[in-house]
Amino acid sequence: MLHEAAIIAGAGPIGLACAISAKRRGIDPLVIDAGALANSIVRYPINMTFFTTPERLEIGNHPLVCAGAKATREEALKYYRGVARVEGIRVRSFTTLIGKNEIETRLGREPISWDKLVLATGYFDHVNKLGVPGEDLPHVHHYFDEAHLSYGLDVVVIGGKNSAVEAALQLFRAGARVTIIYRGTTWPKSVKYWLRPDLENRIKAGEIQARLGSQVALITPRDVLVRGALGNEERIPAARVYPLI
Repeated sequence: MLHEAAIIAGAGPIGLACAISAKRRGIDPLVIDAGALANSIVRYPINMTFFTTPERLEIGNHPLVCAGAKATREEALKYYRGVARVEGIRVRSFTTLIGKNEIETRLGREPISWDKLVLATGYFDHVNKLGVPGEDLPHVHHYFDEAHLSYGLDVVVIGGKNSAVEAALQLFRAGARVTIIYRGTTWPKSVKYWLRPDLENRIKAGEIQARLGSQVALITPRDVLVRGALGNEERIPAARVYPLI
């Protein structure tokens, strides 16, 4: 049976930071992740730029150098790969801790033991679900990836916070016919100051359709059933659906 002094479950920024701290204290941990290295960032939209400044993303006193004022998704991934390589961190990606003394890879299960276990799994892989019929259909995506895929399609975005608003704007600019559905009657104050007027202007111009004070009741392969605050129902065509709540 493989034995490790320490196992860190989660190869995101926090897991890597824990590994650096352990190595500098004489412990060589094994870092495992059910996905890829920095898997939460891998799931971010392809052309995303971080809102936070580069120094807030840095770990282990390694500087994050980027072309602009803020790091892009690709620059962040390159950075964390580089940190793992320079620090000599042992990472086993696509490896899941499934119970006491056992891990699972694509080749099957393996026995393993450890002296210390650190859980750094985060929350990004646990999406907020609507809890409505049809949510698990193949055209429903809880992570926004690439706006280009929706060119010429009817797309429904569900949610009213930054992720949903930014996705709706990117989809519109990629040539999709976008409807954004939000249960609130006004956009949250937390929406970034440059996104809110952009969205409101697109709605005012009729370029993006909006249904405020509404909730999704059903998703079908062809459309989304929306129920308004007064109980009125409407079916909105949708080739792709993004619940980003």
